[in-house]
Amino acid sequence: MRPLCRDCLSEAAAGAIRCRACGSPRLLAHPERDDLAIAHVDCDAFYASVEKRDDPALRDRPLIIGGGRRGVVSTACYLARVAGVHSAMPMFKALQLCPDATVLRPDMEKYARVGREVRAMMLALTPLVEPVSIDEAFLDLSGTGRVHGASPAVTLARFAARVEREVGISVSIGLSDAKFLAKIASDLDKPRGFSVIGRAEAEAFLADRPVTILPGIGGSAGRRLAEFGVRTVGDLGRADPRRLFSALGRDAERLGALARGRDARPVRPEREAKGVSAETTFSEDIATFAEMRPILWRLCEKVSGRLKRAGLAGASVTLKLKDRSFRLRTRTRGGLPPTQLAERLFGVGEAMLREACDGTAYRLVGIGAADLCPAAYADRGDLIDSGVAAVAAREAALDRVRERFGAGAIQRGIGFAPAAAPRRR
Repeated sequence: MRPLCRDCLSEAAAGAIRCRACGSPRLLAHPERDDLAIAHVDCDAFYASVEKRDDPALRDRPLIIGGGRRGVVSTACYLARVAGVHSAMPMFKALQLCPDATVLRPDMEKYARVGREVRAMMLALTPLVEPVSIDEAFLDLSGTGRVHGASPAVTLARFAARVEREVGISVSIGLSDAKFLAKIASDLDKPRGFSVIGRAEAEAFLADRPVTILPGIGGSAGRRLAEFGVRTVGDLGRADPRRLFSALGRDAERLGALARGRDARPVRPEREAKGVSAETTFSEDIATFAEMRPILWRLCEKVSGRLKRAGLAGASVTLKLKDRSFRLRTRTRGGLPPTQLAERLFGVGEAMLREACDGTAYRLVGIGAADLCPAAYADRGDLIDSGVAAVAAREAALDRVRERFGAGAIQRGIGFAPAAAPRRR
C-alpha cells in the first residue's frame, strides 16, 4: 500500500518518509488503512481555533477561552497547553501558568455556527454521523467507497483538507473498526492528526494503557480496580471474571470485551439529548438566598428558551452548586409534569436553592432540565393544575416581545438583584 500525503492528497512511494510532490512528512500509511470505516473526528482546540481564524493577530499568541478570573477554562490553544493550561482549570491558575495569555469570553453562537458548518461537511460523507458535542462526532463510512470513489481513509483525508481550506480550522481524525478505538486514535497525534488503530494490533496497543482509558471507567472505578491489582487494560483482560464482577458488577463483561479491543456499539445518527442546562460563575462568592434567587431566575429563562427552541420539555430539574473549594453539590427533583416554562422550572429550583443556602459561600450555580420528552406532552394542565395555561400564555407573550425587540426588551422583576439595605446612621 502506497502512503497517502495528507497535504496534497497524492500517493507517495512505498516506504517514503516525505511526499515527493510537495515534500510534506504527513503521510498516511497503515496495513489496515483501507479496510476500516469507523472514525472519530475532533476539531482541534475548537473555540480557540475559531477565534484565531477570525483575528490573525492572535495566531502566534497563547489564547484561553473562558470566564473572568473566577471562571474556568473552556478551552486553550496549543501554545497555552504547553504551559500546562487545560480545559476546566480554574482561570486564576491558568493565568498563573500562562500570564501572557490573551483571554476571551466564549462566543457560543459563533462556535455553534462553525460547528454546524463542519457537521454539514460530515453529513456529505455519510448519513451515519453521531454528534458527541459541538466539535466532535463519530462517523461510519461503511459502504461509501463507490459513492466517493475512495476508501474511508482517503475520503476522511480529503475531508480534513477541505475543513482547513473552507472553514479555516483543523481537525484530528481517528480511524478503526470500533468507536472507542477511533476515539483513542483521534487523540494520539493532535493537532492535525490522523491515526489508525487496526483490528490486529488493538489488544496489544491497549495492553499497557491505564485502565481509565476505557469508556465507563472513571476515577472511582479505577481506584476500585487498583485494589484488585488491575491498573492497565492488559491487567483487566487477564483478570478473573469473578473478581471483575465483584468490582464492576454487570459492567464487567462489557469492559472485558473492550479490553480485548471489541466494541459492538453502532454509530447512531440521532443522539438524544440527555438534558438542557445553564450555569454561571459569580465574580464574588455568594452565600445568601436573596442574592442567588434572581440569578437562578435568569438561568431558568435561558433553559426555558433552549427547551422551547428545541421543541423539548423536562420532567426533572437539577440544581447545581459549587462552593469556594470547588466541591460540587447537586439536588434533583424528578417525576414532575413535563414542562418547558421558566416559571415552572424556577418553582422547583427555588425550593432546592432555599434548602441549599445554609451559609455556604458558592462560586457557581446552575439549573438543568432532564428526562426530556417532546414539547407536545408539556404544560397541558388539568383540573388540579388549572393555572398552567395562564403561565404559558404569559411566557409566550414575553417571548414574542423579545423575539421582536431583543432579549433585554422586557424582564420580570424577579430577575433584578435585591436592593441593598440602607445603612444605619
